[in-house]
Amino acid sequence: MRILLTNDDGINAPGLSVLEEIAKELSDDIWIAAPEEEQSGKGRAISLTHPVRTRKVGARAFAITGTPSDCVLLATHDLMPEKPDLVLSGVNRGQNIAEDTSFSGTIAAAMFGMQLGIPSIALSQSQNFRERGSLPWDTARTWGAKTLRPLLDIGWPDDVVMNVNFPDVEPEDVRGVQITRQGFRDESIIHTDRREDLRGNDYYWIGYKGKLSKPDEGTDLRAIYEGYVSVSPLHVDLTHEAFLQKLKGSWQA
Repeated sequence: MRILLTNDDGINAPGLSVLEEIAKELSDDIWIAAPEEEQSGKGRAISLTHPVRTRKVGARAFAITGTPSDCVLLATHDLMPEKPDLVLSGVNRGQNIAEDTSFSGTIAAAMFGMQLGIPSIALSQSQNFRERGSLPWDTARTWGAKTLRPLLDIGWPDDVVMNVNFPDVEPEDVRGVQITRQGFRDESIIHTDRREDLRGNDYYWIGYKGKLSKPDEGTDLRAIYEGYVSVSPLHVDLTHEAFLQKLKGSWQA
């Protein structure tokens, strides 16, 4: 199995090294194409208004001056001798659950792999739930391959990507794996922090508050809060089917 690894945290991110360790438990044919610099929050962006450059950093590894989607596209079309059998994106520094999934570069890379007809999985390591700065890479390292193997055995539809999130607990404290749906927080955790530079001009940092929500049973949020590995099947069809039918029935031309 030829595996392509990518991420949105950049070519030097520790999570990419963890992902490589996970992949080596599944195959010895591993390729890497990751952004030269961090691309968190870039979503499904592709570079249309400027050229994208590549830098070879290993026999099968490339740093790319573009987005996560650019990385998957270039690796598949130009940098690899053959199309990969699997795309693994991550391991992201921080969870990609609930509404985070819509702008995550980690998930976007997996989405682009799916778009190219390649089974794809996004992996993320939750952080800061126990305390500020908590980030147990050993949890992803320990639970990665044993979470992926059953997924690969079962398989999934061509229009689906798998979203795997590891909880912010030590490996021995993980309570198991739950199959979940995407949740939605009851309060937005994105906030802006206004500051002033030395010339008296305002500038802003955009970031996250650490506030927990009250998620429903069966959601990715609840699973991560309770110490489970969350596995969610996602797809790019954003149609709200229930309202679609109601709208069709109510529409007056």
